[in-house]
Amino acid sequence: HDSRKKSRKQQAALALAALGVVYGDIGTSPLYTMKEVFAGIHPIPLVPENILGILSLILWSLIVVVSIKYVVFIMRADNRGEGGIMALIALALHTVQDKPHHGKWIMIVGVLGAAMFYGDGMVTPAISVLSAVEGLEVGAPALHSFIIPITIVVLFGLFFVQKSGTAVVGAFFGPVMLVWFSVLALLGIHSIIDHPEILMALNPLYGFEFLLANKAMSLVAMGNVVLAVTGAEALYADMGHFGRKPISRAWFAFVLPALVLNYMGQGAAILADPAVADNPFYRSAPDWALYPLIGLATLATVIASQAVISGAFSVARQSVQMGLLPRMQIVHTSGHEEGQIYVPFTNWSLYLAVVALVIGFRSSSNLAAAYGIAVTGTMLIDTILVAFVMVLMWKWHWSVVAAIAGFFLAVDVAFFAANAIKIPEGGWFPIAMGLVSFTVLTTWRRGRRLVSLEMAKQSIPMDDFITAIDGVHRINGTAVFMTSSKEGVPPALLHNLKHNQVLHERVVLVTVQTADTPHINDFDRIYLHRMGKGFMRLIVRYGFMESPDIPAVLDQCKHLGERFDMMETTFYLSRETIVPSMTRRMTQLRARLFSLLTKNATSASDFFQIPTNRVVELGTQLVI
Repeated sequence: HDSRKKSRKQQAALALAALGVVYGDIGTSPLYTMKEVFAGIHPIPLVPENILGILSLILWSLIVVVSIKYVVFIMRADNRGEGGIMALIALALHTVQDKPHHGKWIMIVGVLGAAMFYGDGMVTPAISVLSAVEGLEVGAPALHSFIIPITIVVLFGLFFVQKSGTAVVGAFFGPVMLVWFSVLALLGIHSIIDHPEILMALNPLYGFEFLLANKAMSLVAMGNVVLAVTGAEALYADMGHFGRKPISRAWFAFVLPALVLNYMGQGAAILADPAVADNPFYRSAPDWALYPLIGLATLATVIASQAVISGAFSVARQSVQMGLLPRMQIVHTSGHEEGQIYVPFTNWSLYLAVVALVIGFRSSSNLAAAYGIAVTGTMLIDTILVAFVMVLMWKWHWSVVAAIAGFFLAVDVAFFAANAIKIPEGGWFPIAMGLVSFTVLTTWRRGRRLVSLEMAKQSIPMDDFITAIDGVHRINGTAVFMTSSKEGVPPALLHNLKHNQVLHERVVLVTVQTADTPHINDFDRIYLHRMGKGFMRLIVRYGFMESPDIPAVLDQCKHLGERFDMMETTFYLSRETIVPSMTRRMTQLRARLFSLLTKNATSASDFFQIPTNRVVELGTQLVI
């Protein structure tokens, strides 16, 4: 009984923490969703039938997309507890290990999803914080000119504190969002009491009637309705931090009711006075509560942005581990929580993009056009990837998968098509950023594959090399050669022997591999093969959520009978200089991009946490 009671307390604590991290994005959608529908670039006429129809579409989108698609189905596709686009790619790839052609297409679709996630990550902080600060002009129109400067200052503060980690700030996330969702519910109840007829919108028939009666207008409306479900993918992405049960319980018990009540309340306020449609969230609040509400909304949007930024850090690290991005500096901001990291390049790249969006679009209404396309694209790709998992991993009958995935695909395609018409008005931005990200990810992956092929051509078999070194002078100590291939002689070893004419008495060839699981236990991490004459090959495996630490691995080798003294160990690394060739294995432009990425990659010594005073780098020129 005590253990069950303790478990319930832990689940409640995790559910509270999930409120702050998981639901920040979707929880701040009421700030702008109804406003964009009825007072955006393409406003829907303010008649009771339209208000009830739009509300019905919003409420049932929350139920179908979030409750059924993500909570019931997609969150079942966990990769040893981890979720998110990269975990889903790894899971889908695992199901087609013996089918390289299928794996290629899964990787392309998955990389496109990751690229769209970066586009989404740029728009979320911009539209969230900007929509909160815009509340100032509701109470004081004269403050309009200060909205953008205040937004930029708030965003700078948010990105600046990232290097300190989220541990301290994170302790406040859950309680603040608990207050936020409580306020959402109270604001909704306040307006619903005066106009209880708004509850009729719970009937999905009002949504269907709106779509049938307004065929042309419905496409525009659906493009704004999708704003209500932005952030749904966070439920899956953050599953590894909190677990499936706490996230789903927080959704059904607290978040969904609060969102439904608030949207209903905004609809009731518009029914009572169509003039409030220009900002129904703030105008449905009592006058005395306006400025405290603006402060709370700004804090909530900062938290929502924090969740997206943390997600971008995680995706960046996973992309590096899976060979989709060059090595980057990754700072661990907590000695206890392995998932709390800071990636400087990703952080400041995002900040510059967010500021450019705020200055370029100047209002949340303009940004709304840019928002939906990235979100719907990511959701569409999630559905495609999970369909692979349903068929190949869960072994569901194809007819069942066709019915379930087909239904969700129809919803996703409808939302995506509705947002496609907004491409000229701003939807082009996340698509452009997605294409840039996709080009970088695929260029690096293709380039590294060509480098591996070229190095394999230049390599000689290890057995032949060991046979041929009789008579070579051996010196005391250990030489560790980092190599991406688990076969053949590393180029750095050949260059060292050629120039120095000596070999260490113990030579270790270390290859780091990334598994398709988030973590690897210590028992499965190391494979040691002794090849004779002091040579040994060490295969080290890491999960895609882990950071390599070569000195720590060498220390673990004492269980296998090999002890390493760092003061007697020298690490040899190969630094490749990429020269574009005249062949068509890679276009000149992509080859130059790959060369640029290679030059700016974090040094292998930093990435593998090797002491810099024990490192020797040897250059190699490769033509690709």
